[in-house]
Amino acid sequence: MKHLLKISFLLVFTLLVSCSVNDTAQTVTSSKTIKYLALGDSYTIGQSVCETCRFPIQLQTQIKNSLTTKDIFITNIIAQTGWTTTNLKSAIATQNPTNDYDLVTLLIGVNNQYQNKPFSLYEQEFPELVTIAIEKAKGIKENVIVVSIPDYAYTPFGNGNATISTQIDNYNAFAENYCIENNITFVNITDITRQGIAQPNLVASDGLHPSEIAYSKFVERILPKAKLVLGL
Repeated sequence: MKHLLKISFLLVFTLLVSCSVNDTAQTVTSSKTIKYLALGDSYTIGQSVCETCRFPIQLQTQIKNSLTTKDIFITNIIAQTGWTTTNLKSAIATQNPTNDYDLVTLLIGVNNQYQNKPFSLYEQEFPELVTIAIEKAKGIKENVIVVSIPDYAYTPFGNGNATISTQIDNYNAFAENYCIENNITFVNITDITRQGIAQPNLVASDGLHPSEIAYSKFVERILPKAKLVLGL
């Protein structure tokens, strides 16, 4: 009888250990890593706001709220204040990020306008940057989100300059039309920044760039599209 009880105990113990191992394996298998690449200029790097205030990091935070605690979210930002489309292309080539990103955002062009670069340069290089973004997004264009250029005319620095707004409209119209024609997601946030004079809290302390609050409003519009891309 004791021998039978010992055998029964061993069988039960083995079964429990097996279940525990299987549960652990399932838990490990169910976790995932999401990679996000943010391409741009001062509006992406978050000039004059804190590191966690910039829109890519706010977006990361919001997305992580939809993930399990075991999931990993990696954000890589290639952006710098003052960068034109040419500068961004060069930086991507130099840094050579991998081609396995689950999500890529692209916000570029304001410095082409500010530095009085020929509009034809944007017409040439914006599509090239979109192609690069798709390449980095596993070759899947549905994984790319293009964000419109903010309008800095509605800041103390811009001082309501109508010419700036007209030129920004031209850049955004080209980008949006290109995205529509090529079935790429385009998110318009320009109207948010055009409240900057009426609502000073949308402008950072430097009197030129968007504030943390403005970026949070950007994220409100980008987040649903990003979740769709990530299947969340």
